[in-house]
Amino acid sequence: MKMHQLRYEVNLSILFTELPLLERPAAAKAAGFDAVEFWWPFAEAVPSDRDIDAFVDSVRNAGVQLIGLNFFAGDMAGGDRGLVSWPARSAEFRDNIDVTLGIGEQLGCKAFNALYGNRVEGVDPEAQDDLAAENLALAARAAQRTGATVLVESVSGAPAYPLLTAADSIAVIDRVEGESGVDNVGFLADLFHLTVNGDDVDAVITAHAARIGHVQIADAPGRGEPGSGQIDLEGQLARLEAAGYRGWVGLEYKPTVASADSFDWLPRERRAG
Repeated sequence: MKMHQLRYEVNLSILFTELPLLERPAAAKAAGFDAVEFWWPFAEAVPSDRDIDAFVDSVRNAGVQLIGLNFFAGDMAGGDRGLVSWPARSAEFRDNIDVTLGIGEQLGCKAFNALYGNRVEGVDPEAQDDLAAENLALAARAAQRTGATVLVESVSGAPAYPLLTAADSIAVIDRVEGESGVDNVGFLADLFHLTVNGDDVDAVITAHAARIGHVQIADAPGRGEPGSGQIDLEGQLARLEAAGYRGWVGLEYKPTVASADSFDWLPRERRAG
């Protein structure tokens, strides 16, 4: 795969899962990476100070930079995809805002993914969208204190998740910015999810490159490492770079081999940030 000059980092909630979570930052460093990202790494919205400190220490001690962190999104393994638009759990999301941003402040992280949440049976979708706009504005205002960005992501594989295309997420971002006046909500362009959902990724890049706050990749079908499927990731990333994107590219794939062996497509000299 011909390489552009974008920087890569590793999502340690989906890679190196053969290791305990707190050992993964060091494993990423040993594989040649200088930066990492995580989904929410705890089972609850407000973990203990001890657990937070252990997580922060694991990243610091490994000598890697935390680039991205998700707000608490519920039970991801059980099918939850965020609390932002979930009325019964909105308070958990709000309680989690300062905790998440506090971890980010300790580690210099500036990008926080707020998964929108599934549609809830018996709840008016319009009411969910109203709540989501309110909660995203709350998170964005809090993130402004450290110059951070809140991200909105389109997701595949979750039938009740309403943001499927880039246009779906951009519409949410436009609403939040229009209603609240914040300017630090960005689009998380996961090239795998967009492709699987049938979006025209080249058209998305052309139309929305300036709105993209972060990029994640995996190949399709299968969500494996680049080269294991049929997406022209090289071409898509080159177009992103040509369109002005200078952020990080998160490796958010399910490796088809041992995690440490799944980076063979990326020369070691291209892994450092």
